[in-house]
Amino acid sequence: MRKITLTMLLLILGFLLVGCTDKEEVEKKEVDPKELLLSLKNDSPLVPIGDIPIPEDNPMTPEVLDLGQKLFFDPRLSGNNERSCSSCHDPNLGYGDDRPTFETYDGGDGARNSPTIINAGYYKVNFWDGRAGSLEEQALGPIQNPNEMNQKMDELVKELKAINGYEGLFMAAFNEGITEQNIAKALAAFERQIVVTDTPYDRFLQGDTKALNAQELRGLSLFSDKAFCSKCHNGPNLSDNNFYNTGIESDDEGLFAITKKAGDVGKFRTAGLYGITHTAPYMRDGSIATLEDVIEFYNNGGGDHRNKSFYFKNFMPLNLTKQEKADLLAFLKTLGGEPPIFEKPELPGM
Repeated sequence: MRKITLTMLLLILGFLLVGCTDKEEVEKKEVDPKELLLSLKNDSPLVPIGDIPIPEDNPMTPEVLDLGQKLFFDPRLSGNNERSCSSCHDPNLGYGDDRPTFETYDGGDGARNSPTIINAGYYKVNFWDGRAGSLEEQALGPIQNPNEMNQKMDELVKELKAINGYEGLFMAAFNEGITEQNIAKALAAFERQIVVTDTPYDRFLQGDTKALNAQELRGLSLFSDKAFCSKCHNGPNLSDNNFYNTGIESDDEGLFAITKKAGDVGKFRTAGLYGITHTAPYMRDGSIATLEDVIEFYNNGGGDHRNKSFYFKNFMPLNLTKQEKADLLAFLKTLGGEPPIFEKPELPGM
């Protein structure tokens, strides 16, 4: 009887070992790059990013870009002459500030994470709640916000006119000289240079089947299917420009503050993913420190906010395995790229 029992135990152990091995093989099943590329082209909202849209009335001439760079780094755009655009959008910090939420004008903690400028010109609307319809409109928002740069635009125009050198720069860039509109145009044009476009992911979509390694291919396959990422992160900038409530508990009204529609409470615009390795911490409140934690957050179904969006309620948790989470992370890292680094130039009158 003991021999039969021992034999049975050995057989059971063998089946368990085989089962584990089979599971591991399933998790690491290689993805055929040609088949994946064909499936994405035929039935996917994922496309190469392409060139950044440039408004006809704001061409990116050398004079405009030079002026925009000076304005971006000039602290005199703020009420106390101490805070520039680069204070919250540091080129060496992924054009963010490496903080969960921005530092307010008086040194406190702001309500939201400073969104990176990387690829900001691809969005159809700007700010987390979409209140700006263009990058030009967005550029003036922080300047006038009492919690950010706290500067009235009419006073800024007067101040810039009084600084030796700025009038000539504006006249070279625009026929009208120093105006509120031209400040916005110069800043927006400069920011449209801050792009990540040539990633392994884009090269793969353009037909280079060797651009992604085996793990990254598995990650892209998950991104476009089981992990459900591409439902919201799609299109040229990997943002559908739509608004969702991912379940993060907060008093922040999000899109509701703009639309006053009850269904928009706690909804925020889908963030693009280019440059993502440079822009931690993540989410609109900076509450998630790493990409690994972001994956875990979605894998577990998001947060518990009462107005959590349909997709998060009905298609999550994702139930990704440890290997699948590692594969997805590997793919996301291919989107990081190397954003251009602009240095603070010599400023007029300083």
